[in-house]
Amino acid sequence: MKNKPLVTLLVPAYNEQEALPLFWERTCRVLEPLQGEYDFEFLFINDGSRDGTLRVLEELRARDPRVNYLDMSRNYGKETGMLAGFDHARGECVITLDADLQEPPEVIPQMLDKWRQGYDDVWGRRISHSRQGVLKRTSSRLYHQLLAGMSRDVDLSGDAGDFRLLDRRCVEALRAMRESQRYTKGLYEVIGFRKAPVDYEIGPRVAGTSKWGVRRLVGLALDGITSHSVVPLRLASYMGFILSLAAFVYLIVVLVKALFWGEAVAGYPTIVCLILFIGGFVLLALGIIGEYLGRIFMETKQRPPYFLNSVNGEKSVNEE
Repeated sequence: MKNKPLVTLLVPAYNEQEALPLFWERTCRVLEPLQGEYDFEFLFINDGSRDGTLRVLEELRARDPRVNYLDMSRNYGKETGMLAGFDHARGECVITLDADLQEPPEVIPQMLDKWRQGYDDVWGRRISHSRQGVLKRTSSRLYHQLLAGMSRDVDLSGDAGDFRLLDRRCVEALRAMRESQRYTKGLYEVIGFRKAPVDYEIGPRVAGTSKWGVRRLVGLALDGITSHSVVPLRLASYMGFILSLAAFVYLIVVLVKALFWGEAVAGYPTIVCLILFIGGFVLLALGIIGEYLGRIFMETKQRPPYFLNSVNGEKSVNEE
């Protein structure tokens, strides 16, 4: 080919000052044999880091002209940070991976081979979970099975993550979806296109600690369910109908016993139990409805999903 295709490596980073130099050095070694066929750019997303991540990115850019970075105005989270990266990536394909090197850059040549074969979405499939705890592996598998069962659009594998290669048309499709409550793993399935897996083993984190605590993981799970399924609302409706029917039947039974057999109507304990049960269900149903209404409320504001502080050190005015 006369013109080598440009490949963008999209790397979200939050408090990764120690990992970034190691990531850059190791990835450069992987890319060196490929430079005869491809041009590369690094696009780092500094997602409101509180350590020296921005300073490290400035140093990397001074050493390597292929390095570009976006400095977000605050911490928006990985999902929104990836959207910012999609908006600014220039490559004919984009490879998304984390800076902690748990997703090995040595898999990149295999992904590019699949892309040259005509696949649009080449996703990394984890074949070893030995570095994850049993509880995390089990909960992740159950969650993905639950989401797949609740949504017609999303059929996720528990072995799939954000480590993947996306053709330019996949990137443009993802950019067209501007919702603020994003669940990118689900959006990969929504856009479709031709997909192929590439196997890899999770590596050790080279520095720092995971930024995904229980609260963030639960929030991401709720985003995934409410973004791609209305089953919780239907379940609340079904339960409401069943409880109403059961209450009506119980009322008939009580009246028949009192009129024909003269049995005394159950008193205070029964009433309290029924009130607590029905009241608890009503509150649960209102909570489910509130989750959906809250997301509708946020979307109807049509605010820009993010703001940038700078692009490659130059102050930026948001283009949204």
